[in-house]
Amino acid sequence: MKHWIQAARLRTLPLSLSGIIVGSAYAYHQGYSNWKIVVLALLTTLGLQVLSNYANDYGDGIKGTDDNRIGEKRLVAAGIISAQQMKKAVVLTAIITFLIALALIYVAFGKENFVLSLVFILLGVGSIGAAIKYTVGKNAYGYSGFGDLFVFVFFGFVSVIGSNFLFTHFIDWKLLLPAIAIGLLSVAVLNLNNMRDIENDRVAGKNTLVVKLGALNAKKYHYVLIVSSVTIMFVFSLLTKTSILPIVVISVALIKHILVVKKANQYEDFDPELKKVALSTFALSILFWLTLVFLS
Repeated sequence: MKHWIQAARLRTLPLSLSGIIVGSAYAYHQGYSNWKIVVLALLTTLGLQVLSNYANDYGDGIKGTDDNRIGEKRLVAAGIISAQQMKKAVVLTAIITFLIALALIYVAFGKENFVLSLVFILLGVGSIGAAIKYTVGKNAYGYSGFGDLFVFVFFGFVSVIGSNFLFTHFIDWKLLLPAIAIGLLSVAVLNLNNMRDIENDRVAGKNTLVVKLGALNAKKYHYVLIVSSVTIMFVFSLLTKTSILPIVVISVALIKHILVVKKANQYEDFDPELKKVALSTFALSILFWLTLVFLS
């Protein structure tokens, strides 16, 4: 069991919840509340993240990409879990996650909104497919430099706006701002991961955006991701007249992070920063929720 928990990579889970928390918190601010939707949305997101982690372990493992990996050990590459076992785990996790997603859709839309239910079912299928196809298969998009785009879309737009829509059944266009901010911070986590693995990925033929940009330009790209996300959240707070406290607090941690990245000259230096940005994003979502609930 400990090996399966290790393969689930628990440290990645808080980041995946951030968008759901932001979207649900803003729904509360709008006057909508349903604890069943919150719980099922969080469980669906956790299922998708674990599915993605298992699929990545399997996909990179059978392709040999993780043979000389820096940082957290991958179980298929290490021979601790066989590729066939991991493949079965991917299928089982996908089925469980889809069933939870169906329950979420039913609670959110009931029997009356067939079209909306169908749209979200297709979105759920697409999310499961995206989680698997990042590294699995001949046309895995993570090997072609499209990982950043998919992370931005699913961790940002789908997570924030999608979770909010489950409550409200309409789109508040102001939510595009926090959706973009959370999406950019999520991409920043992936960018750190890819900066850490740049040499190994280059040798393995995994052409991430970092491999294409080069280490120096990847750092500049990273600064843009962090600064843009902070600025956008600040603008959102001003537009909605909500507290700027969450982004002010998190900005301190992110500024320190940028300084560390700027000085980093060893690939191993990026690994600790992964957790810092992921937890900063999660902390931002929690503070956002707290301020909307208690200061609205």
